[in-house]
Amino acid sequence: MIKAVELRKGKTIIHDGDLFIVHEASHVAKGNKRSYMQARLKNFKQGNVIDVRFSVDDRIEVPYVEGKDYEFLYEDATGFVLMDTQTYDQITVTEDVVGSAKDYLSPNCKVSCQILDGAVISFELPNVVVLQITDTPPVVKGATASAQLKDATLETGAKVKVPSFVAPGDKIRVDTRTGEYLDRAKE
Repeated sequence: MIKAVELRKGKTIIHDGDLFIVHEASHVAKGNKRSYMQARLKNFKQGNVIDVRFSVDDRIEVPYVEGKDYEFLYEDATGFVLMDTQTYDQITVTEDVVGSAKDYLSPNCKVSCQILDGAVISFELPNVVVLQITDTPPVVKGATASAQLKDATLETGAKVKVPSFVAPGDKIRVDTRTGEYLDRAKE
């Protein structure tokens, strides 16, 4: 059991008998009124998102969740195949669990998973990944007076805005939290 003020993004909790993952949590204090915790929770089984208000003194049940590191191998018809970096065991994770992270998954990418009762309940990429650009429009000469961004397609199929000097075949670093270009990757 934890106090409501200890809620953080990514924490797994049990609320009203169901398993939830905290998507957002913020402490709210308004004038002379009692402060509270406002949380946005995603139901693990049903997938719906709810907003909940907890008193700062509320006690919240936290299940035992095991954190493990995996390496992404490939995607097939059943889902995304990951390999445990310690035991070399392979598991398959569904697209529901992976979510939007699939846009930044490339082979041999390290990922962190939370496991509850043998099932993967959350999937997290590193904050920065290196991906190759497969397609981008050519540079327009003389249009370098100001910083211009153009669309580029990554090896995973995701689209990202990049500076005009970036060309197909370049490897770039992308922030997986925002989906933004950071810089060119150093070889």
